[in-house]
Amino acid sequence: MSNLIFSVFPSENFVDLGLYQFGREQCDPSHSFGPAARNHYLFHYCLSGTGTLYADNSRGETITYQVRSGQGFMIFPGQITTYIADRNLPWEYTWLEFDGLRAKECVELAGLSPDNPVFKARSKDTAEAMKNEMLYIVEHREESPFHLIGHLYLFIDFFMRASGSMRFGQGSTLRDFYVKEALTYIEQNFQNAITVEEIAAVCGLNRSYFGKIFHEATGKSPQQFLISYRMTKAAELLKLTDMSVADTGNAVGYPNQLHFSRAFKSVYGVSPREWRNKNRLRRQ
Repeated sequence: MSNLIFSVFPSENFVDLGLYQFGREQCDPSHSFGPAARNHYLFHYCLSGTGTLYADNSRGETITYQVRSGQGFMIFPGQITTYIADRNLPWEYTWLEFDGLRAKECVELAGLSPDNPVFKARSKDTAEAMKNEMLYIVEHREESPFHLIGHLYLFIDFFMRASGSMRFGQGSTLRDFYVKEALTYIEQNFQNAITVEEIAAVCGLNRSYFGKIFHEATGKSPQQFLISYRMTKAAELLKLTDMSVADTGNAVGYPNQLHFSRAFKSVYGVSPREWRNKNRLRRQ
């Protein structure tokens, strides 16, 4: 009988890195999942046993990978995968599903991609620390979201270092400097009527080139990022304060309530008022 522990993370208001769900499972022989595609990054780490991963690469070809104890595999957003436990020695694995503005960068620094999804640790001690952080999150799911996010950051750090492909300092290119300048400017001025042209100008770049390097670094266009960032801040205000919808919109750079409501619905799928009714923290 399969032994499954599964939890859904209670909050999605973490911009840089956020959890979606996590768990641990001792699979039955030949237990399979898929074919399916995920919306976020999903990392499995094999605690014991073995299994097979079938994953589409960047050219749409389905590649077969054998994954054993001490290894892991990353499923990328939109990637179609199927994974199957071995018939004779079925795997037990733990997993974390995460995403955020820094997720793409972290996974790339670890050397994983749709063409290279299997994690093979080069440092046994660091991989052990990474595994322990994953299990800590699974086993302490009743802790506060901030507590669990702290351990997600520790997992990411050990994950990148255990891969052996992370090179500190070498990623600090001029392009990275421009993107960090843009992110800082957005974080400090999102409540104002800033434009993509203005952000590019702060970096000393033309809009076209700025948009290209920003998208490469974050996976979003500057406009998409700005909207997403503002709506995340708006969701926090709707959840934690008594501010009206109009005041909330104004606080995140939307003086027109109709424009704010449309932008919010484009990100969350419901109006600000509906979202507040479903997610508002109830005071004791």
